[in-house]
Amino acid sequence: MSKQNNPTPTELNYDGATRILKISFDDGKSFDLSAEYLRVFSPSAEVQGHSPATAKLQHGKENVKIDKIEATGNYAVTIFFDDGHDSGIFSWSWLYALGTNQEENWQDYLERLKAAGKERKAASFKAL
Repeated sequence: MSKQNNPTPTELNYDGATRILKISFDDGKSFDLSAEYLRVFSPSAEVQGHSPATAKLQHGKENVKIDKIEATGNYAVTIFFDDGHDSGIFSWSWLYALGTNQEENWQDYLERLKAAGKERKAASFKAL
């Protein structure tokens, strides 16, 4: 049974062909999160900064893949991306919030890209 406001994963599977991380939680919710989405919303200081004002907009991550996922204690995972980024510790609560707010987060990201004069290119999916 899930502790209120603190769900924990019951399943975590990455499909390299689709670049989708499927995560299910003990409250019954599950989310499909793309590698690109996880990369641009990494909780690392490199991405988030030390405050919202110092966050760094990530772009050009359409084709990023996840190379490896490692448990970090019993509260998180570290995701290793093929572009060398490996400093984000994705806590269960961070992953849950990313899943819950995926649509809003993605629209905000697209608006920030546009405001910065950046374009998002279509990802090219290639089977491994």
